[in-house]
Amino acid sequence: MGEKLGLNESVGGTHFITKNPRTIELIKMVKRVATTDVAVLIQGESGTGKEVIARILHEASRRNHSRMVSINCGAIQENLLLSELFGHEKGAFTGAVAQKRGLVEIADGGTLFLDEIGEMGLEAQAKLLRFLQEGEIYRVGGKEPIKVNVRIVSATNKDLEAQVRNGKFREDLYYRINTLTVHMPPLRNRIEDIALLAEYFLDSGMQTNVRSISADAMVWLSRYPWPGNVRELQNTIERFKVLVEGNEITVSDLPANIKGAQRENEGLEGPDGLLLANIERRHIFRVLEHFKGNKTKAANAMGITVKTLYNKLALYAREGRQFPGFVKYESSGDRPTH
Repeated sequence: MGEKLGLNESVGGTHFITKNPRTIELIKMVKRVATTDVAVLIQGESGTGKEVIARILHEASRRNHSRMVSINCGAIQENLLLSELFGHEKGAFTGAVAQKRGLVEIADGGTLFLDEIGEMGLEAQAKLLRFLQEGEIYRVGGKEPIKVNVRIVSATNKDLEAQVRNGKFREDLYYRINTLTVHMPPLRNRIEDIALLAEYFLDSGMQTNVRSISADAMVWLSRYPWPGNVRELQNTIERFKVLVEGNEITVSDLPANIKGAQRENEGLEGPDGLLLANIERRHIFRVLEHFKGNKTKAANAMGITVKTLYNKLALYAREGRQFPGFVKYESSGDRPTH
């Protein structure tokens, strides 16, 4: 996602496209905070641009001469995560055939971005907390401390306060990583940015004969709730660039899930029918139905992770609104491992 703060400003080589007043103020605040070394926690739904904010924090800081190193804490098993973060000594475990520097060492002098930190296990949390307290690390299997100076920026789509209450996230670590919290708004709360972002994605990346989006099609795109946020919008535009034969994207080119969600939302009566959470739930069910319950394909189409989709389905089930195919497709092989 790119940034043109107020449509024309960028930070280093990073862009964040918006003309939403609240988001513009948020970016200005992020740039002010960037000049300090405080730990920043970025919260928001998947696809809202949390990593872009982390990169702005780095590029606008005094550490921009050094590296920003990123790791997705939810994508790696905990024993491997410790090795990735802190490195290991030769022979520390089976397969450790040589000494390895961890990402914390590699980021020395710069910024370490811990994406999806809410997925980090308790053992890794304890070792991260020790590093934040002492400013030094031990490689896995190592006995000598290594001094490292990095700035920590974290991101999550989870409610970490709830994780703390449930014993899944250390309270002392929580307070260490969120000296300042940045809340990223979902795209459905930045309606004025949808056309701007769609045009940006149309003009960037892979170039095709598709040059514009019709006014009618843009109306449909602007009314769609985008549960996968900016990432889903980007994926949708990239598919248009491949599949549309003419020079312009029209209403007839829009996928059934976008037009179907809009028809379902027309003429809704009562306040519950207009709640964004209910609109999102209905859309997710329609996409799942379209892909015959295949959660991997549905998640990819919406620009969210399979784990995020399962979390939403589990929430709906607790509310008594389970997707009819949830149990039927449990053994389809696309359930994420925890």
